[in-house]
Amino acid sequence: MRGRQITYPAGLAKIERMIQNTAPILETRALDLWYDHFQALINVNLAIRPRAITSIIGPSGCGKSTLLRVFNRMNEIIPRVRIAGDALLDGKSIYGDHIDLRQLRKRIGMVFQRPNPFPLSVFENVAYGPKIHSLAREDDLMERVEKGLRQTGLWDTLKDRLEVSALSLTPEQQQRLCISRLVAVEPEVLLMDEPCSALDPIATARIEELMVELKSRYTIVIVTHNMQQAARVSDDAAFMLLGELVETGETRKIFTNPSDTRTEQYISGRFG
Repeated sequence: MRGRQITYPAGLAKIERMIQNTAPILETRALDLWYDHFQALINVNLAIRPRAITSIIGPSGCGKSTLLRVFNRMNEIIPRVRIAGDALLDGKSIYGDHIDLRQLRKRIGMVFQRPNPFPLSVFENVAYGPKIHSLAREDDLMERVEKGLRQTGLWDTLKDRLEVSALSLTPEQQQRLCISRLVAVEPEVLLMDEPCSALDPIATARIEELMVELKSRYTIVIVTHNMQQAARVSDDAAFMLLGELVETGETRKIFTNPSDTRTEQYISGRFG
């Protein structure tokens, strides 16, 4: 893995320059979150720009995954969670009175640490979202499934095996399939919680390359313990410690010239 170079799609640098000054697609404002009496997030103010990869880094238990789950309100399935402050998608609060959670989670999809394909065929996995969201008629499903699989590089491999169980695929293919399942419903944001933690180094490299390809179409927010991975794939980074957002900015600056000594100490391996 050391020294591996990722090839960026032609024109991507120009796209990145164009979005530097755009409004954030995701924000938190003075966000606090408690699990019962334990405060897991403390006054977090974070802005995430569109069509870029933002990595959330920090030691175990610092609130990274909790913050990620805020954006599609997954924390609320946990008993005795309490939230103060706000989180916004495209400038609008996701905690408004009339928010449709199913629609929110269509717009902001999530990939988990371990691949979690449904115990169904490859086709039914990718077709599931378009079916429940009424995005395609029955005779249009194949087109949408093909598009989803093409975006993750699975179509050529699986186009003649669409009826096999998704559970029979390799771990890397399963994770790609889970991403295909998300992009089939045309989300705006992909949340990825340690998406490579269950994969070997070769599969990890391929998923990282996929993330770089996908960011031309989607905003990606990734939680990772892997500093090398954050440095390789992310445009922006946010360092968290004990529930607080210590520092955020362009990944290159965070890793080479951080503003806070705690960031420098973590990145250099002095703790965490």
